Amino acid sequence: MAQVLEFKLPDLGEGLTEAEIVRWLVEVGDVVAVDQPVVEVETAKAMVEVPCPYGGVVTARFGAEGTELPVGAPLLTVAVGETADGRPAGDGSGAGTAAADGAREGASGGREPAAEGSGNVLVGYGTSQAPARRRRVRPAAPAVNGRSRAPEPVRETRPAGTPQAAPGARTGRTAPADGPVPVISPLVRRLARENGLDLRKLAGSGPDGLILRADVEHALRAAGTQDRTETTAATAPAATTTATPAATGGPARSTAGAASVTRVPLKGIRGAVADKLSRSRTEIPDATCWVDADATELMRTRAAMNAAGGPKISVLALLARICTAALARFPELNASVDTGAREIVRYADVHLGFAAQTERGLVVPVVRDAHTRDAESLTAEFARLTEAARAGTLTPGELTGGTFTLNNYGVFGVDGSTPIINHPEAAMLGVGRIVPKPWVHEGELAVRQVVQLSLTFDHRVCDGGTAGGFLRYVADCVEQPAVLLRTV
Repeated sequence: MAQVLEFKLPDLGEGLTEAEIVRWLVEVGDVVAVDQPVVEVETAKAMVEVPCPYGGVVTARFGAEGTELPVGAPLLTVAVGETADGRPAGDGSGAGTAAADGAREGASGGREPAAEGSGNVLVGYGTSQAPARRRRVRPAAPAVNGRSRAPEPVRETRPAGTPQAAPGARTGRTAPADGPVPVISPLVRRLARENGLDLRKLAGSGPDGLILRADVEHALRAAGTQDRTETTAATAPAATTTATPAATGGPARSTAGAASVTRVPLKGIRGAVADKLSRSRTEIPDATCWVDADATELMRTRAAMNAAGGPKISVLALLARICTAALARFPELNASVDTGAREIVRYADVHLGFAAQTERGLVVPVVRDAHTRDAESLTAEFARLTEAARAGTLTPGELTGGTFTLNNYGVFGVDGSTPIINHPEAAMLGVGRIVPKPWVHEGELAVRQVVQLSLTFDHRVCDGGTAGGFLRYVADCVEQPAVLLRTV
């Protein structure tokens, strides 16, 4: 007899408590294999495909695309084993019903042994042991003998009032009303979903009608212009002032702009960043020191390395090499604080985080064992992780476990900053833009390539002397890269 097993949203690790359904990969009635990805979800840190640990027929899905579910909530149910007539689950149109009927407990109250699955939570994550027992889901029915009804699958319907493509939207091929939407990028889907835009009504300008981000942004701009025009026309006659200056002796206040406030929910990656930064400011007594450095020789060294042939070396990779060398001399900063045990935890390995700005917001991918990599390897890993961050495909393991963070805010065209430490780490090195400035070089005024370096550190792990020594060593290596060769 077939059993109907319930697969719940698994714990995705690192304290994540919910995830948003981005795209279902299976339909009700589909036959799935063990560990086959069944749904794509987005957490506050990454977008991942969730595999189902059971093989059988999908009998129900819980949650439409765009729905946010807590960890432990039902995702889907799967009929496994054989149906009542001896056929494998999924063989024939009545298999799903027969499987659900076969999952009911007998009159004696006995329970069939639970089917075993792979036990995997995510491919490459979670436990490798099969779960001992899984609760079965019965078809919805009136309560009998005190037993409650089974949960109902969420109806997946399109939200009412979803705006269509605005007038003036780009021309191209429009998706059929009952066909698949020609969108590849999950970021495009998310942008449209968050703004209530129906992609099926939008014409794509990409190859074969592919809907691009530019198409969505163009439609949203056009819709916004139309909405503002309609709002102005509707509210203009009602725009009044509360009082005249003559009557009150002060300026008049208009009520026309009372509805111009926009509230943006702090959720997803923005909410996770807010929570982490707030925790850092609350728990860590941080301090910041900074210094200007002449980066002319560093830039010359990079140019010479790239002129020698082979893969190009990035400035970020050279700064990372300097960071790992500095942490070897000042290991107090490659640490964290265990507040419960009142202990400083120092790490022998350097897992270097770096700030990456993406369409989804700021993320901090981690380069594992950065202290063992040369400049070429660091350049390649920075490029790989940055591309994955922009595509939204970073795994939870690539976003966690850092011991020190390098923040190159100079790419935004600014000279200096006071970084907020990436909790629970103990320090972050900030690097401003490298620009020509007047500088006294060998006793004479000259134009040199100057950069401002700033170090924010947890004052519990060290005093200012250690932090200053670390920053001074970094500046010396930037000004004279040969220092790095003599000390590593």
